[in-house]
Amino acid sequence: MEQEGADLYGETFSCSICLNLLKEPVTIPCGHSYCRTCISSFWDGEAVKDIYSCPQCREAFTPRPVLVKNTMLAEVVEKICSRHDECICFLCSMDEHKGHDTVSAAAERTEKQRELQESRADVQKNIQDREKDVELLQQQVETINVSADQTVEHSEQMFTELIHLLQKRRSELKKEVRSKQQTEVSAVRALQEKLEQEISELKKRDAELQQLSHTEDHIQFVLSYSSLSALSVSTHSSIILTAPENCFEEVTAAVSELREHLQKVLMEDWTKVCQTMERVDALQPEPTSRAGFLKYSQEITLDPNTAFIKLSLSEGNRKVTGMRRNQDHPPHPDRFTGESQVLSRECVTGRCYWEVEWRGTGVYVAVAYNSISRAGSECIFGYNNKSWLLIYTPDIYTFIHNNIITTVPGPHSSRIGVYVDHTAGILSFYSVCDTMTLLHRVNTTFTEPLHLGLRVWCDGDTAELCTI
Repeated sequence: MEQEGADLYGETFSCSICLNLLKEPVTIPCGHSYCRTCISSFWDGEAVKDIYSCPQCREAFTPRPVLVKNTMLAEVVEKICSRHDECICFLCSMDEHKGHDTVSAAAERTEKQRELQESRADVQKNIQDREKDVELLQQQVETINVSADQTVEHSEQMFTELIHLLQKRRSELKKEVRSKQQTEVSAVRALQEKLEQEISELKKRDAELQQLSHTEDHIQFVLSYSSLSALSVSTHSSIILTAPENCFEEVTAAVSELREHLQKVLMEDWTKVCQTMERVDALQPEPTSRAGFLKYSQEITLDPNTAFIKLSLSEGNRKVTGMRRNQDHPPHPDRFTGESQVLSRECVTGRCYWEVEWRGTGVYVAVAYNSISRAGSECIFGYNNKSWLLIYTPDIYTFIHNNIITTVPGPHSSRIGVYVDHTAGILSFYSVCDTMTLLHRVNTTFTEPLHLGLRVWCDGDTAELCTI
């Protein structure tokens, strides 16, 4: 009877592919369980692309199912001694641990070896991620240097142009003042020469009159005086100087006013330049609080032209509901025809944050390029290099990109926050409750603007973009 129990134990908790005790057991949609590595390798070798079958019942699936850990089986097969939670020797198994569930040291070594390899893989991935970050930072350094050099060069050019303009205006003003000086001096000189000529003529006449006054012959005096009187001297009025002592004083005042105006403008605009310089932040760190994220929140709506035929949009195209029946959506080249998905109308090219409230078991949150396919397996969020997908199933999150599936630990929440820094190549998913918990972060290089994506499978399930 004991042997029969052992055989039943082996049949129940063994993988039908490798025939060994289940390692990291996962369950596929038909209900059968396998080692995660075994079923993954089996499906990787499937002859018919995009069709994946169960090795036992041969039920076919498309697209490739997401592998979900079987928590109950994992708890059963991962024990050693169930009572003492420790490794034991053979003699102890016959004495102190008699009747306890045990495994061989070799089997435990195999299990721990697998865990070690997984740990190494994680470490190596962390190394690769950090090496990639170092490369990205080096690129950032080069970008900063190029940007700074260009800024200095352009600033030098603009300041040089300003200096040349001021020098040109100074030269023009100098030329105008000298020209006006010459004109005014010439006019004064001409008047001065005229007056000097009149003075000479007057002195000559005064001498003639003086000579006539000494003539003793009365008849001769009268006759000579009569001839002189005909040449009467024109009347003359004193010159009133119209030019002030500093005739160019108004020009000096105008230049002084221009200088004060330029100084004021330069001071005000220079303050703006300095404030702009203070805002330069090359690394642009990710916010650390929800309030910090909310600064980057934007109004996001769903695009009806992309919605699958069994999706209904409401609340100003901010809410999507899975429906049993087809909706009255007109044909459109942007509409998804192969999967129950929808994209946002707005795209993201800088920093952006939004939150999604979901209800049900078949709601997935994604970001994607608008160039993603609208039909076939290439249109499924996460299963291509044009989209990034977060899935929540009971007790666990799963992140998928380019067919690579990553299990993500974190607290369950009906609200998911999504943060994107398109320029820095950062995509982060957060669980939003009383506090924000980072679920998964992606560091990459985005080559196109990003759109929010929602995938709703089940009838009655909903996802709504929160107003924040």
